[in-house]
Amino acid sequence: MQISEISAIPVTVPLKSVEQGGIAPYRTNHGELYEMDRILVRVDTDEGYTGWGEVRTFLSPEATVSVIEDGVGPLVIGQSPFEVEKLRRQVFIEYTSPNMFFAPIETACWDIIGQKLDRPVYELFGGQTVDHQTEMKHRQHVQQDGGANQVEFAYSLGIFSPEESREYARYALNQGYNVLKTKAGRDWRTDVDRIRAMHDEVNGELEFRIDPNQGWTVENAVRVGSMLEDDGIYLQYMEQPIRIDKHGSLKMLRSRTRQPIAANEDTYVPHNMKRMIANEAIDVGVVDITPAGGISGVRQLASIAEDAGISLAHHCAFDLGIRTAAILHTVHGTPGFNLANDTAYYGWEDDIIQKPLQMDGPHMTVPQEPGLGVSVDQDAVEAYRLD
Repeated sequence: MQISEISAIPVTVPLKSVEQGGIAPYRTNHGELYEMDRILVRVDTDEGYTGWGEVRTFLSPEATVSVIEDGVGPLVIGQSPFEVEKLRRQVFIEYTSPNMFFAPIETACWDIIGQKLDRPVYELFGGQTVDHQTEMKHRQHVQQDGGANQVEFAYSLGIFSPEESREYARYALNQGYNVLKTKAGRDWRTDVDRIRAMHDEVNGELEFRIDPNQGWTVENAVRVGSMLEDDGIYLQYMEQPIRIDKHGSLKMLRSRTRQPIAANEDTYVPHNMKRMIANEAIDVGVVDITPAGGISGVRQLASIAEDAGISLAHHCAFDLGIRTAAILHTVHGTPGFNLANDTAYYGWEDDIIQKPLQMDGPHMTVPQEPGLGVSVDQDAVEAYRLD
């Protein structure tokens, strides 16, 4: 079997408002979102199999499509989709990493392999991991509703006032979530006030992750951690509190606070996971299949973290059904993912797959059909496409 064609389709899909159980406006220290552009990547083969991947836009939809179709595509067309390890090592673009552009192609290859072998993707990795199942059951992060194929996710919240944040924390708890992740970084004092308000509203029944997207200095991160600790509030983790590639500073921060430290954007840089572990700079890795170059790349990161005893969660990037399905298969079939994963899937007004994935409180079921187990709705693609 050979890859015969690769095409990239830009779409933009609106986000549902937070008042309607969605997520918009999703405010960070970089801006706010009411809709999101995505690139759907279709990989066809000479045997009639079609696989799908998905990625966010970089710089612009046009630029992302061009790099995928004209840059990376010709490097893999004519080769076997079964040879993902060879493909991810041979794809090369001078002066930059091609990982983010190759990742949706690699995901589509796994989709094709699963379809050809008539197995869901996670079974191609060896099936549901025992340690993942045991740990998550212990933490009540995997439900047993006649099957063990559910994965837990955290509730994601943008930046709101402390009083508004109270309301959404109560909503998350009532929906059955155990973990709430909130953006932060515009003002560290308000960040503290928001966590205090939400913790008070739910009487400590939610764990909190706070993500300033590199928006704090070391000293302000210390202040945040100390003030919350003074109130008896211990976060699940602080995610990427300071700028990337500052591993000495990250280690110093970790030594000055009892709040666990997580790296996200830092894990996007090749070899940074090993460096941070060697420097004793982190407690948690928040990894992502896109900057890792696909499912194979993130599994490699997971093995490094697991060997070092570092906890893991998977990041989200406003993922439609294709990439959400890929994340489900990845964390379900990879040892080391022991924390609830990020998602904003409930925040979309619509999806581009025929049967949108369903959330049961904080849980989603891993598709059991061959490949990724989702079918693209071509009518929805045409309705939302940008070109």
